[in-house]
Amino acid sequence: MGVSIPFDMVRHALMNRRSEQVPVRQMPRLLGLACLFALVAPVAASAITAEVARTCDAAAAKAFPPKQVGNPAAGSAKGSAKERRDYFNKCVANNGKVDDAPADAPKDSKSTK
Repeated sequence: MGVSIPFDMVRHALMNRRSEQVPVRQMPRLLGLACLFALVAPVAASAITAEVARTCDAAAAKAFPPKQVGNPAAGSAKGSAKERRDYFNKCVANNGKVDDAPADAPKDSKSTK
């Protein structure tokens, strides 16, 4: 003859099991995992549109023309690759609008007398 356990007793035992506190020795591990997940969580980044990218690429090509047309390995007639990349990033940050100040213009407003 089998022993029958009432369903209510099993349910009560399971409910009490779930409500137990986390053992203190596991707290550092859980805290570390929580910090890790917080650091790894994706950061919302806004993507640039194709129109802004085209506009900025055209502006960068105009501001930094190639030494030899059709040969990207020849380099730029003005500035370096880093300067062109910074110019493009500044254009993207301004949503396709760049300040086309001449590169030879002085940066300060003091007059030279």
